[in-house]
Amino acid sequence: MRYCDLHSDTLTAEGEKQVTKKRLEKGGCALQCFAAFVSARENRFRQAASLADSFYAFCEREKIKPVTKAGEISAGVNALLTVEEGGAIEGSLEKLVYLYERGVRMMTLTWNYENEIGYPAFPDYEGLLAGKRSFAEREVERGLKPFGFECVEKMNELGMIIDVSHGSDKLVKDVAASSKKPFIASHSGARSALNCARNLTDEGIKMIAESGGVVGLYFCADFLSPDLSEEGQREALLRHARAIVNAGGEGCLAIGSDFDGIPENPYLKNPSVVPDFLKLLSGEFGEGRAEKFAYKNFLRVFSEI
Repeated sequence: MRYCDLHSDTLTAEGEKQVTKKRLEKGGCALQCFAAFVSARENRFRQAASLADSFYAFCEREKIKPVTKAGEISAGVNALLTVEEGGAIEGSLEKLVYLYERGVRMMTLTWNYENEIGYPAFPDYEGLLAGKRSFAEREVERGLKPFGFECVEKMNELGMIIDVSHGSDKLVKDVAASSKKPFIASHSGARSALNCARNLTDEGIKMIAESGGVVGLYFCADFLSPDLSEEGQREALLRHARAIVNAGGEGCLAIGSDFDGIPENPYLKNPSVVPDFLKLLSGEFGEGRAEKFAYKNFLRVFSEI
């Protein structure tokens, strides 16, 4: 069974990568999304543009096909360029258009810091890193800023997928109220399965599903379960998958590993072992629904947008 992975940080990862062409081929990956992840607080647009160059150089070097439309996906491994952290456009719709013209077809509106578009799930990320805040503490009042609503409208117009992963609960609600096209969470989990700010509420999952969008289940062990054993993570992934399907239906679940942006998950170490997870989903939900989760749900969204 082939699959689509909605998020990886391979372009900015250092050292040995979790995502390699050999592992993608072994795992049966049809489409791997590669994020131009902007972590700097200055020169964000320049960094994103540079990472777009890195993406195309990577695809040429590894003989992976870059695509900008669902209809361009062919046999073998295909790649889609995305942006993680909407601060990359520095509050400029012209810069958003530039990135679209460079082939970006998905953008995460926020990362872990407030930007010109809106507010993230963690209200104080620096405090979290310093151990002064908990993973369960979340931003509950602030969502999209005025420019964020403009950005949503422009992304709809361009045909760029709106990604609310990392966004606050209010941001998800604001996107649901303003977007005229499906929107997604490329790499997230279910808060009903683990109370973590980075996980989506059932209400948020339902809003994404009602828009026609999907939630890419990530493999970030700390956000899935406090049990970091292989079996604990296996059970946690099934628990999150069930929670997403229960809240959003079988058309909502997808895969968004977050490979190369997370420590190695004891159960799902890299793309080569994704087939084990797909077998797990087949056993739990049936092969037909597992195929939806693996690739059909996201390809439907990609085709529509």
